[in-house]
Amino acid sequence: MDFALNADQEQFRAALRDFVDSEIVPVAREWEQAGRYPAEIVEQMKQLGLFGLMIPESYGGADADFVSFTLMFEEIARGWMGVAGILGSHSLSCWMLARHGTEEQKGRYLPELATGQRRTGIALTEPDAGTDLQGIRTTAVADGDSYVVNGSKMWITNARHADPLPVLVKTDRTSHPAHKGMSVLLVDAASPGFEVARDIPKLGYKGTESCEVVFDNVRVPASNLLGGVEGRGMQQVLSALEVGRLNIAGRSLGIAQRAYDEALDYARQRHAFGHPIAEFQAIQIRLAEMATQLQAARLLTYWSASALDHGERSDLQTGMAKLFASEVALQAAQDSMRVHGGYGYSAEFEIERLYRDSILMTIGEGTSDVMRTVIAKALVSGKGRVGW
Repeated sequence: MDFALNADQEQFRAALRDFVDSEIVPVAREWEQAGRYPAEIVEQMKQLGLFGLMIPESYGGADADFVSFTLMFEEIARGWMGVAGILGSHSLSCWMLARHGTEEQKGRYLPELATGQRRTGIALTEPDAGTDLQGIRTTAVADGDSYVVNGSKMWITNARHADPLPVLVKTDRTSHPAHKGMSVLLVDAASPGFEVARDIPKLGYKGTESCEVVFDNVRVPASNLLGGVEGRGMQQVLSALEVGRLNIAGRSLGIAQRAYDEALDYARQRHAFGHPIAEFQAIQIRLAEMATQLQAARLLTYWSASALDHGERSDLQTGMAKLFASEVALQAAQDSMRVHGGYGYSAEFEIERLYRDSILMTIGEGTSDVMRTVIAKALVSGKGRVGW
């Protein structure tokens, strides 16, 4: 039983930590409040090779393990969760393309996605279909050597920079069950009729755009059908979302770590009644609880990442990690705000941003209640168990 990172992972974490502390932490609050897109940070992430982390070496990527994948999201979210979101959808989509794409599709897109010359996301959610993906209404009708796509998608991260954008569509509206008639199409950004309609205002998760996109008779070549076979879209997407839950768990750890760090530093510096408030038992109990929950979430998350690295089906592990880590992040942000008192409610301190960002962690890639059902189904089916 070895809970230590290997030498490569330690080196990667150290490089990430230096990058975050020098390039993200100093500007995050100011740029977020100004609504400024972090273009300079994106360029540096390209130079660090982060856009190619989950792409095979044969296509110019790093072919990293899932522990390193999780480290990336933990460290960057510690600085600014919105910036981590830029890599989140991109990495998930690249992994899906590398795993399920045809050789032609992989050769056409992955080398430029690995360098960040191209970026991508994934378009699943619709105005009337979020958790219930089988309820999507976006259609793709075969017409000769192409598909004609009509519909709309909501909450699409990286929509203004995605090229291509993988889109979940119904290629057979009569199929029962519905998921057997669903496919993923790779939509090029320059396709006539494809429009990023608007950026959706959000409570948090600033720094990256979340958009509504519209498809009005968009022609997509049949060669852009992911995997080249209709009806496999739901399975392709669900396999990617398993990885996506790990990315959210990693981001949650970053938020929780930063919230704890801010609370501990403030408690040491802030004096009341002639003493640092860190000497007061009520504050000590809160700090101890935050630290314990954070470490428990970290161990659960990296256990989940290790399961994926061993090739295990990981619905149970990633579901547990995402559920627990996201709830810990939200609680840590709240507790840190309480330690800060009135200052915690001020936009001049980091904690109010961390609090706004933490809320999304309990919603994105499946709400906490959805994660509970994922975990329960794995247990009941016998595909997952608790214990050694």
